[in-house]
Amino acid sequence: MNVNYEILRKRMVDEQLISRGIKDRRMLDAFSKVERHKFIPVDLRASAYADFPVPIGEGQTISQPYIVALMTECLGLTGKEKVLEIGTGSGYQTAILAELAKEVYSIERLPGLVKKVEPLLNELGYANIKIKCADGSLGWPEAAPFDRIIITAASPQIPWPLSEQLKENGRMLLPLGETFSQVLTQIEKRDNKLHAIQVCACVFVPLVGKYGWQKQK
Repeated sequence: MNVNYEILRKRMVDEQLISRGIKDRRMLDAFSKVERHKFIPVDLRASAYADFPVPIGEGQTISQPYIVALMTECLGLTGKEKVLEIGTGSGYQTAILAELAKEVYSIERLPGLVKKVEPLLNELGYANIKIKCADGSLGWPEAAPFDRIIITAASPQIPWPLSEQLKENGRMLLPLGETFSQVLTQIEKRDNKLHAIQVCACVFVPLVGKYGWQKQK
């Protein structure tokens, strides 16, 4: 069966993003451009533009489109930022960030996902993305500081190495809380202090690492 992904992508933008208040034109253009189905296993591509998370293997998921859009919107990207992403996952969020920021540094702890994602992002022509396989809770100190940091996995606290790698007047976004219940939280760094704004309730897979969960929950 032939699937018209372009129509499904337009419907996703109209019904899942615009109808829920996502207004930023640059961001809507990015979601209209990036082919989400290419970041999803072939046997699950029928659900690529659906309004729910989709498994991508290794116990991980690609978040529903609206959550990706909401998190991206909270970052307030103008095109000049150096962004650190913790949890490359499928690479979809990474591609969206690359459309909207100057540079994207992305860390994924699972080698199997990195092996899938790196060739795909290269094939799609993203020259402003760097990926490494490591403990994301430690950040990327040699590339710091960062204007924005986005953590796409749930953490019981703000990993302090990441707070240290965030620029003054920078912004971090992460799901904070327990294993099966978190609050999407926006952190702003002013006068070397962190100020938190709660965005909404959410559920993400756990951030596994030295400054996250010690093992997969």
